[in-house]
Amino acid sequence: MTLWLALPSRYAGLKPQAARFALALLALLLAATLLALTSPGPPPVSLDPAARAENQADVVLYETIVQGIRGGGDYYSVTARALRNGDYPMRPFVTFRLPTLAVVQAALPRSVTIGLLYALTVGVLLAWYARLRPAFARTPPRLIAMALLCGGLIAFVQGALASFHEVWAGLLIALSLAVRREDKWVEAVAIGLIAMLIRETAALYVGVMAVLAFAEGNRKEAAGWAVAVAIFAAVVAFHAHAVAQVIQPTDPASPGWAGLLGFGFFVKTMQLSTALDLAPLWLAAPLVGLALFGWSAWNSPLALRGLAIFAVYAALLGLFGRTDTFYWGLMIAPTLLIGLAFAPDGVRDLVAAARTPRRKITITRVTR
Repeated sequence: MTLWLALPSRYAGLKPQAARFALALLALLLAATLLALTSPGPPPVSLDPAARAENQADVVLYETIVQGIRGGGDYYSVTARALRNGDYPMRPFVTFRLPTLAVVQAALPRSVTIGLLYALTVGVLLAWYARLRPAFARTPPRLIAMALLCGGLIAFVQGALASFHEVWAGLLIALSLAVRREDKWVEAVAIGLIAMLIRETAALYVGVMAVLAFAEGNRKEAAGWAVAVAIFAAVVAFHAHAVAQVIQPTDPASPGWAGLLGFGFFVKTMQLSTALDLAPLWLAAPLVGLALFGWSAWNSPLALRGLAIFAVYAALLGLFGRTDTFYWGLMIAPTLLIGLAFAPDGVRDLVAAARTPRRKITITRVTR
């Protein structure tokens, strides 16, 4: 019998020894999330409206680039000038974002851009409702799951962040994951390609999907994801060539991305990127761990994909993230908290399996 889910969790029916081991791993995961309490974070945000340029320096940079293109400038020349004026690093070429988002936004009125952002957010909500509806036995837990999804989308409905590449790429990754099915993957691949062309780190998502499709024997789907990666690689090659034409030997280089801030930094970015930012870190951190556990408990191929994607981006943030790149967490923020809706059944099934008594064998001697 289940609590919220329509079907038993992945942990139902485990042998007692395996269940106890899984409970120990869960306790270790929850303890590890508390590393966020000692992890560095971004500098505090000033409440003074005049300090917006400092608080949202990257957003202001992207808005400046869009305005420059609207004024008739070439993307690469405009971007190089904006980076120099802001004392940003300009080497290697990945310090320049791909031109996709800026060029599209420059061609549209800002009101249309905001409308498209809201429409994409609604599309993510509808797509995930369709995927989550069969997973739950009753309406209340479905509504709770959708509320958790909204909690992950809290940063994605802020018009001030419309020029932020991670906002669009994160929504597109969430939409791609929701619409992908074993017999219907072309749309997911196309959406994943768009995400990569907006933010290069979306290639991690596409790579995970390609590997899992191949591992499951879905050769055509794996080939589709591979084609998307090939197109992306060609675009990046042209991008690198264009960047080389506008940089100068005296332009500053990036300090590198080997932040090595660890798992605690990943947990902190998830708090900052979702509605968990409203809670104190000592409470938000274990909830991130429970959300990850919940995804592992949902007995669905979609859940395994989600968990693999979270793990890859957790590694990206823990190994290469810096305190000023915490916004990388937006790439996976939309769907993470949904895992909390799967956690009650997972915990219940683990505890029940761990308590299962061992069978006793009674030998009775019969004397004739």
